[in-house]
Amino acid sequence: MLVILIISLFWSDIATAQVDPFKRLRYSMVDEQIRKRGVKQPDVLSALETVPRHLFVPEMQQPIAYQDAPVTFAPGHNLPHAIVSARMIELLELDSDDRVLEIGTGSGYDAALLSRVAGKIFTIEIDRSLGVRAKEILGQLGFSNVEVKIGDGYRGWPEQAPFDAILVTVSTPEPPPPLYDQLKMGGKMVVAVGDLVQEMQLIVKTPEGRITRPVSLVNLGPMTGEVKQRE
Repeated sequence: MLVILIISLFWSDIATAQVDPFKRLRYSMVDEQIRKRGVKQPDVLSALETVPRHLFVPEMQQPIAYQDAPVTFAPGHNLPHAIVSARMIELLELDSDDRVLEIGTGSGYDAALLSRVAGKIFTIEIDRSLGVRAKEILGQLGFSNVEVKIGDGYRGWPEQAPFDAILVTVSTPEPPPPLYDQLKMGGKMVVAVGDLVQEMQLIVKTPEGRITRPVSLVNLGPMTGEVKQRE
């Protein structure tokens, strides 16, 4: 009986590897790059373990998708270190029924992570080709609670506001006021503020006004569109 059980487990491991050959790399990424650096929220860790990061980058980049480094998914566009995504999402302290706005869809990977933690995700991408590709990938992978919009994220998505949380995955000279206005009272926004090296900030909307807490230094690509005109 024991021999049968061992054989069964052996073939189960082989079948799992054939279905998802990157599963072990993904779990290793979470253990070595995420948990050991202080991310603790179970739902965030679970999202990182289950969302196939390699499918959000071109096939030639998939072997390095789980390394502790940025990964190119389009010319001039990189997925940041996984720990950056993990920390930003954890800071939002999301509930399973929260409505979240993401600015800067990019590859769609962060939207996929958010979709496994919150209830409904609205994400905006200014680059049409990136937005269309991200929408296709998210749809193919079954992330049905994500809605993608092609447009300038500076003014947010007022038709869908207010939001419980806003994640800005691109850097800005200052947090766009329209985004803050679209937060619910008590809502949180995570945004990278600065130029070449930015300060990740957690912003909380309270009846007494805005509370801003600096978190860490990051290096994200810049927001484009209206924000550049305002500079």
